[in-house]
Amino acid sequence: MSEPEVITRIEGRVGRITLNRPQALHALTTNMCRLMIDALLAWRDDPAVALVLIDHSGERGFCAGGDIRMLAESGAGDGRLAREFFFVEYRLNHLLFNYAKPRVAIMDGVTMGGGVGLSRPCRFRVATERTTFAMPETGIGLFPDVGGGWYLSRMPDHLGLWLALTGARIKAADCELLQIATDFVESARIPELKAAILAAPGRTEALLTEFEADAGRPTIAQHQDEIARLFAGDSVEAILAALEAADTDWAREQLKVLATKSPQTLKVAFRQLRLGAKARDFAENMAMEYRIGARVVQRHDFLEGVRAVIVEKDNAPKWNPATPSAVDEATLDAIFAPLPSDQEWSPLP
Repeated sequence: MSEPEVITRIEGRVGRITLNRPQALHALTTNMCRLMIDALLAWRDDPAVALVLIDHSGERGFCAGGDIRMLAESGAGDGRLAREFFFVEYRLNHLLFNYAKPRVAIMDGVTMGGGVGLSRPCRFRVATERTTFAMPETGIGLFPDVGGGWYLSRMPDHLGLWLALTGARIKAADCELLQIATDFVESARIPELKAAILAAPGRTEALLTEFEADAGRPTIAQHQDEIARLFAGDSVEAILAALEAADTDWAREQLKVLATKSPQTLKVAFRQLRLGAKARDFAENMAMEYRIGARVVQRHDFLEGVRAVIVEKDNAPKWNPATPSAVDEATLDAIFAPLPSDQEWSPLP
C-alpha cells in the first residue's frame, strides 16, 4: 500500500495535518489540497479540536510549491487539470485565511510557493535555521500566487515586490523581519515543541515564547533603504532604469537576476501586487489570481520556463516577448480579464 499524500488525524485536542510526499519535497497535488480541505471542514465546528497543526514528514523541507510538472503537462493540452488544481488550492488558501481556530505551521526547511500559501494564513508560523522562503515563480513564467498579491503588496518598503520580481531566497531572520514567520525555534527542538503543543494547545503562544531562539540579524535590513528607493517605480521598466542608474554592486546583481526572469511574468506580478494592494478582501485577491493562473498556465513562457528550469534543466529559457518593454498592455489586460461567469473562482460555500 502506498502512503497517503497527507496524513490527517486528531491528537489530543489538536487537528494535525502532515504533508507526506517527501520525495517531491511535499509539492502539492489537487488530491493533497482536497484532503486538507476535508479535514479542516470536519474540524471547523468540532469542539474536540482546539487548534490545527500543519507540519511535514521527513527531513528535507516543509513544501516546495505545487506540482509544476502536472501543471505544465496540462497547460500544454487543454489546461483543465491545471485550472482544477488552482481552483481547489485557492479554496484551501482562503479556508485557512478565514479559519476561526488557531493554526500553527512548522516551516522547517524549504517553504516556497504553495508552501507559503499553507503557512502564511496561519496564526503562528515557526521558522528554523533550515527555513528557506521564496516565491520563485517569475523564473518559470508563472507568478507569485497563493495569496502573493495580498501578502507581498502589504510588506513595507516594496520588499514584497522585490521578493515577487527577483524570486529572492531568504532565511529565518528575514522571515521574522517581514512577518512571514512569527517565531524562530531551533530545528533540533521542533519535535519537543510539537509534543508540547499537542499536550497543551491552549498554551501555544506561551510555549513558542519558551522555545524561542535568536534567528540572528536579517540580511536584507542592510538593503532595505535601497529596495524602498529602487523598487518604488510605477512600472517594471522604471524599476530596471532605477537599478541601472544606481550603479552599485547590489543593484547590478538585481539586474542580473531580473534578466533571467520571464518579462511577461515580471509585468504580471507587478500588476498583480498593485491590484492585490487594493483588494477589499482575500477572496477578491484570490479570484484575480485564479484568472491569471487559468491563463498563464497555457502561455508560452510557463511551458518554456518549466522546460528550461525543471525538465531539461538547461536554464536557458527563450522568453517571448524577450524584454519587458515588448510586453504590451493588451496582453496583460487579457490575462487579468474576468472569466465567463461559470468559470470564475469562488470560495467554499
